[in-house]
Amino acid sequence: MAEMKFATPVFIREKSEAAIDLARTPYFFNDGGRPRYAKAPPRRARLIEAAPTDPRVEMGHPHVVSRVKGVKKTPPYGIETQLGFVADQVVYTPMWATRDVAAAFGITLVEPGEAVRLESPVLKLSQIQYEYGVFAGHWSPYQDTGNRLLSVVCTDLEHHDFPHVFASVDPHLPLVTSVGRYWPRLGKICLADLWVPRGSALYIPPKPAHPDAECIDLHNNRNSARACWGSLSQESLLTDTLLQARKGFFYWYWNARDTVHTEPQPD
Repeated sequence: MAEMKFATPVFIREKSEAAIDLARTPYFFNDGGRPRYAKAPPRRARLIEAAPTDPRVEMGHPHVVSRVKGVKKTPPYGIETQLGFVADQVVYTPMWATRDVAAAFGITLVEPGEAVRLESPVLKLSQIQYEYGVFAGHWSPYQDTGNRLLSVVCTDLEHHDFPHVFASVDPHLPLVTSVGRYWPRLGKICLADLWVPRGSALYIPPKPAHPDAECIDLHNNRNSARACWGSLSQESLLTDTLLQARKGFFYWYWNARDTVHTEPQPD
């Protein structure tokens, strides 16, 4: 049989980058689905408040965290915390990103025509357009598997001192962002996939480490192309992300067990 060669799949590809200075342009404006940054909210914008964090709110699939299995410092990049889950499979509840659903994970949904003031101790950020491939979540930076794509997707969530804006700019598909809310003292975590409608965006404010925090809000965008699963015509999607592209410090939380991701009911 003749050797068959397949096309190399897209993992994550950076398409463009623009510098954002929050000292000069502290407002994020969703301009009809296009991310903009401004000194003041445009007159036509609906100014909204960032969602507060209420530790009493629970959404997503609950899992018992039996223990912290290990903490590993990886200077200068961050700290890895391995969580032990009481589950054979780790389920992420698929949910359309509404205002209340996003707020349950400390996130603000910014719909077209809305603006929000961004808070950050880091003022020099980058707006990067990425192309995420459908297999981008099938890589683990924690389990000594190198750059191999794996048959499973592990839990891989983070928080950090700088803000994020995840804008759903693909012309055809929604954006998917995996999220979690972890209560360390209660030994509980709730997990979900937020499906962000085309044209909407998520604002995640800085989430610094607080040793006495009642809950920790977590996120990861590597599964953003999960909406491509089941499609024969599209295996990657575009998203615009605001982030600290260099010298950021991350707090990662992970678990090696296989995760389950499905599609939400139609909005």
